[in-house]
Amino acid sequence: MPRQYLVGRPWWTCLLALLSLVCFAGLYAATEGGYHVIRKIPIGGEGAWDYLTIDPEVHRIYVSRSSHVMVVDERSGKVIGDIPDTKGVHGIALVPEFGRGYITDGAEAMVTIFDLKTLKPITKIKTTGGNPDATIYDPVTKRVFTFNHETGNATAIDAKTGQVVGTVQTGDSPEGPVLDGKGNIFLTLEDKDTLIEFDTKSLKVKNSWPTAPCKGPGPIAMDRVHRRLMFNCQPNKMMALMDADTGKILSTVPIGTQVDGGGFDPSTGLAFASCGEGVLNVIHLDSPDKLSAVETVQTQFGARTMALDPKTHHVFVVTADFEPAPAPTAENPRPRRQMVPNSFVILELGK
Repeated sequence: MPRQYLVGRPWWTCLLALLSLVCFAGLYAATEGGYHVIRKIPIGGEGAWDYLTIDPEVHRIYVSRSSHVMVVDERSGKVIGDIPDTKGVHGIALVPEFGRGYITDGAEAMVTIFDLKTLKPITKIKTTGGNPDATIYDPVTKRVFTFNHETGNATAIDAKTGQVVGTVQTGDSPEGPVLDGKGNIFLTLEDKDTLIEFDTKSLKVKNSWPTAPCKGPGPIAMDRVHRRLMFNCQPNKMMALMDADTGKILSTVPIGTQVDGGGFDPSTGLAFASCGEGVLNVIHLDSPDKLSAVETVQTQFGARTMALDPKTHHVFVVTADFEPAPAPTAENPRPRRQMVPNSFVILELGK
């Protein structure tokens, strides 16, 4: 504080001014503090994992576990349910207005429909393609879509009745769908270095754009206000920013390796990339045309998928402990590390 500001003033006004500056500095430091692991939630259980989905209204986390889905109370960290018989599970879509959830059973080319209140399975339906992977619910058309990785198409399902209503021919290896809120879905074609847009009502592809310089594009996040798409690229370790109306790549920033998850928080302007090497990249959308790296947060090896709670602004990643990799052999030159039994954990990151 300048000396001239204090001269000639009563001592108590000077003290109040100094205290206010100290309080403001403390608040600013708390606000600007970085993301870090604020809680580890050990939930154990069997199976590998893929996507996790958060229901922020009832504070539940749904975690895919190879052949079943674990349901965890976000506040207590306790397992409150388990949805069985979901062979090769990948994704979980929630439809609160109809009280249903949809799970992609990749190994069976099926979808399990379950009750959101009881968590009990209702029925199974056949998809129109092989290895349904990611899934998403579109409130505009009241349809759930599964993205069938093996056959290069997407299945449209009436969310209320559970009936299949059509198929979208997307192209090879559809990944990471995101909604624009206007009846369109954007998704990447991982093996084609391409991003496409299709109409959720007509089921017709509207646009197809190359993602270069991004290779192997994965899940997409979207800033709907400025119509900007953000997606992570595994082979060349970057996040790319694309104009959703023109397909132009506007900006890129480096990220970690083994990325398989991402998200965007419109309230903070922060985008995220969860990387299996054991880091969470935090990136800021500085303007509609520019991304900048904010921080690289240590998580844990294997934490490659994530979910964002839009109410708390916390990020959740999942992983486990792993044994050291065995020595390479001629038959297995790149042996994978094996998961330590019952070591599965959810990591919660916040400020």
